[in-house]
Amino acid sequence: MPVWLETIVLLAVALVLAIGIKTFFVQPFYIPSASMEPGLVQNDRILVEKVSYWGSGTPQRGDIVVFKDPGGWLPPSEDGSPTNPVTKALSFIGLYPSGGHLVKRVIGIGGDRVSCASATSQVEVNGHALSESSYLPEGTRPCANYGAFDVTVPAGHLWVMGDNRGDSADSRAHVDEPGKGFVADDLVVGKVVARVWPLHRIKFLHRPATFAGVPAP
Repeated sequence: MPVWLETIVLLAVALVLAIGIKTFFVQPFYIPSASMEPGLVQNDRILVEKVSYWGSGTPQRGDIVVFKDPGGWLPPSEDGSPTNPVTKALSFIGLYPSGGHLVKRVIGIGGDRVSCASATSQVEVNGHALSESSYLPEGTRPCANYGAFDVTVPAGHLWVMGDNRGDSADSRAHVDEPGKGFVADDLVVGKVVARVWPLHRIKFLHRPATFAGVPAP
């Protein structure tokens, strides 16, 4: 095979592999706001894996997930989608972090009762008070800014909250809208498994232990 033809074939194979990996296995994204601090700060690059949610797999309490905008959640200032032909092409094949999505932590899944008695109270899931000090900013009130709520998550949906509770327009901010603040499972792209940029902040991310104590609804 001539060198020029071999080069074209190799590039084609690499392109197909890149698109396949992005579509089915792992995809890069970046953090558009401060809503997930301190674990994820603005402009951090993250990797989102999709294998966990194949088939009957669904998001679990405590997972950090990337999901498509349910409708009106994402302000224009946080829609960091690629804007020029080069970055759009790189994003398409999975070599540039995608924007235009939201990143939050799953607090409740279908059937769960999620509540908070006041702005200073702990969040409770099915009566289990979450110990959230391992991922909330130091001194943060678990229900800061929005105060008390008490909801039951419909089947096939999620209740999500940002770790930076005082600066996160999450499920709590949308309870008076048609969707009641819930996120449909099929809007979830995947689970955040690693922070990969900047280099000094590289870290694998895991589900906090407090969610293991949540009883079934």
